[in-house]
Parts: sequence; structure tokens; C-alpha cells
Amino acid sequence: MKQLFKGIALGAALLSAQPVLAADRELLNTSYDIARELFAAYNEEFKKHWQEKTGETVEIKQSHAGSSKQAQAIIQGLKADVATFNQVTDIDILHQRGRLIPEDWADRLPNNSSPYYSTMAFLVREGNPKNIENWDDLVREDVQLVMPNPKTSGNGRYTYLAALGYAQDQFGDDQEKIDQFMADLLGQVRVFDSGGRGATTTFVERGIGDVLLTFESEVLNIADRFENGEYVAVTPKVSFLAEFPVTWIDDYVEQNGTAELAKEYLEHLYTEDSQRLLAGFNYRVHNDAVKAENADRFPELKLLSIEEIAGGWENAMSTHFSSGGKLDQLQRRR
Repeated sequence: MKQLFKGIALGAALLSAQPVLAADRELLNTSYDIARELFAAYNEEFKKHWQEKTGETVEIKQSHAGSSKQAQAIIQGLKADVATFNQVTDIDILHQRGRLIPEDWADRLPNNSSPYYSTMAFLVREGNPKNIENWDDLVREDVQLVMPNPKTSGNGRYTYLAALGYAQDQFGDDQEKIDQFMADLLGQVRVFDSGGRGATTTFVERGIGDVLLTFESEVLNIADRFENGEYVAVTPKVSFLAEFPVTWIDDYVEQNGTAELAKEYLEHLYTEDSQRLLAGFNYRVHNDAVKAENADRFPELKLLSIEEIAGGWENAMSTHFSSGGKLDQLQRRR
């Protein structure tokens, strides 16, 4: 089996995008599990931008793991300058539990401090042998699924909520049908991995399952890398709006003397060139010109917000993902 990602350690790994001797400045970006390749590329572009603007060289270090684990590490003292996460609640707790950022952090940058977004999609094997087209195909008895665990992964929570949004769209107010669909889908999961990259490894390198459920960006990146059609990307007609929030960590940038650098690092994600780079990694972006350039890459679909599906993140976490919550109940029901 061809290896998709080589030399990536399991768990959080502190990485330097490229060794730099005696850099003038240093920045630490803590990010989610499957963002390694994206930020390795972005960091090179930003270093050029910063040096042209200020004359200073900068070394950018990366720490990657599930964003919930990253948030906890920051609260416990990992002195990150910026957080680039895949779930709003994981940044919210930096204020709620750590008092490291202000409550209104999402108002400091455009689009609720989410410079790019994605949705949930399916990766299937060559030729789509199970004829997977939409969410209802995933509950068939002959289909085995691989996905990140919603209890440990923002990616997994997005997948769960996307499936829930589809069920609500299909069955309206019929809660019994919604619950049965969700129980059936969860019952078809062969492997719940702890994070998104682990789920990808299980599906691609270990050859387990018929369908990988993960971010559309990850699905398209894998399909692009395998040029002989070993994998096919399928984007369902209804899915979840997955925002990727970012923030600088106020307390730590003050301690580190990196406030200006950290803010510029995140603001630069909104420039047209950076939006084009993000789209090149198969993320959906807000810049109109870049969106038009990539219109054929991203199919139109019905994107449901967290408010529409679960009444907001606070309610989603307490109702669905808490101990004994809806997720646990559905898994016991199967």
C-alpha cells in the first residue's frame, strides 16, 4: 500500500517548517491534526512576506494534534502564540477556562475569525464499488465506515452533526426516525479513530472500511494525491458548515513579545494570495475572486450551521457529546 503521509508521529508533534539558523523572531502555531501540510506551505509564504515587510527572519514552529487536546495543552501552559483550530468551542475554552483570550475573540478578524471553511465528505475506493452518493447509503448493512471519534475529535463531531443535519432535513420533526438513522449510521462504523489523520491512515494505509468520513479538504487532497483513481471523493448534497477559527493567545504573545507578529500571521491568511493557497489545499474560502477561480472544484450543496442543527455549540456539546448524552444513547441503542 502506497504511504500517503510519511514521517508523521502519532499525537502532538512539535515541528519546524524548515530549520532556520539564528532567526530574528520565533512563532509557535498550535493547530489541528490534519493541517500539517497546509501550514508547512503557508509558513514558507508568510516568512517571505514578513522578511520583505520588516527585514526580519522568522522561524515558525508547528504543534499538531486534535484541536481539543491542543486547547488543553495551551491552558496547561504550552505558550503558543496562535491557535489555528477546527472547532469554535476549542478556542472558546481558552477564554472560559484559561482566561488567555477575551470573550469577543471571534470579532477581531473577518468572518467570525474563520479565514476558511470546509464541510464533511466521503472518500470511497476506486470505482465507488458500493455506489455511495449520499448519507442514506452509509446505513446499508454492506457498508463499513471509518471516522474520527466524536468524543475526542472536532472532525468527528462535525461528521456526527453533518449526519444529524441530513437526518433532520430528511425526516423533519420525526425524532424517532432521526434517532434510528443516527443509530444505524453509528452502528456501521468499523473504526472510530482518535483524530482525523488516524482515520485517514486506517482507511488508506491499513485498507479498512468502504467509506472514510472526514473533511472535504482531506478527501479531495487524498483523491488528488492518488492520480490513478484509487480513491474517489463524494460530497453529499446536505452537510455541515465547518468553520476553522483562529486567534492569537493574548497572554502568551505579551509574554513572548510576539503580538505584532502573531496578529500579522493570522491577518495574512485573508489576503488573496493566501486564500488562493488555502483553496489549493481544497479548503473553501471567502475571497470572491478565488471562489470564482475554484467554482468547478467545490460542488454546490446545502450547508447547515451549528445553530440550525443543534442550537449552537454550547447546546451541541451538552446535549450530544457529554457523558451519557445523545451520542452515548444512540450507540447503546444499536
